[in-house]
Amino acid sequence: MSQLEELAEEECELTMTPMIDVTFLLLIFFMCTIRFKTLEGKLSANLPKDVGPRPTVHVAVEKVDIKLTVIREGSRMHPARPSEPWSGKGPFRYGDDRVIQYTIGPFETRDLDVMSDRIQWLHRADEERGATIDARKGIVYSDVVEVLDAAIDAGFGEITFVGSYE
Repeated sequence: MSQLEELAEEECELTMTPMIDVTFLLLIFFMCTIRFKTLEGKLSANLPKDVGPRPTVHVAVEKVDIKLTVIREGSRMHPARPSEPWSGKGPFRYGDDRVIQYTIGPFETRDLDVMSDRIQWLHRADEERGATIDARKGIVYSDVVEVLDAAIDAGFGEITFVGSYE
């Protein structure tokens, strides 16, 4: 047999011990040198405040519920030319004769400015309150956006939406 054939038949073994040693050294090195960002430890979470080592009694703050209801749908107009009636095809916008009723608790109004003044007054009375905008059947996005703008202008930070699937 030639020397080449002897080498081919000879079994090669790899020693894994040095490779494992290097892997553990790298692992220890990275564990000792890693620095976490300060924001990673300060994630905001809605945890219960009434249990734990120092429970605090949390009084639930009632949200301001703003319900929008269509009283009169009004005329449908051409979207680009507001003086022309809608042709019956494609998009449309509602005319000025559309009537929306805003209900805030027992208070009802059909005037957007009065509703805006009312929610500003409610927010000043308790600034921790949130607001819920409840859009009923027939309400369109522009109606909701007007109320959303009024709630943001009043200073509400937490605003949620409720809608109907009718």
